[in-house]
Amino acid sequence: MKSVDIYTSPLCGFCHAAKRLLSQKGVNFSEIDIAAQPEKRAEMMQRANGGRTVPQIFVGDVHVGGYDELNALERGKKLDALLAA
Repeated sequence: MKSVDIYTSPLCGFCHAAKRLLSQKGVNFSEIDIAAQPEKRAEMMQRANGGRTVPQIFVGDVHVGGYDELNALERGKKLDALLAA
């Protein structure tokens, strides 16, 4: 299974939803809290091609996007393949 990184902030409902979806699937992920580590915001924006909002989710080197995109992959039965590839 590929590594998963998720950039979050504590008060973000979409961040909580994304983490819940990944946890329900049994996916281990690295969480980078940009509120606790503000220096990571620039890293996030660079990796996300300028994306400023959280969550920003990465599966391996693939930028998934935010929760809506993650959920769309799950609903379309494509998330498991992305995680396994």
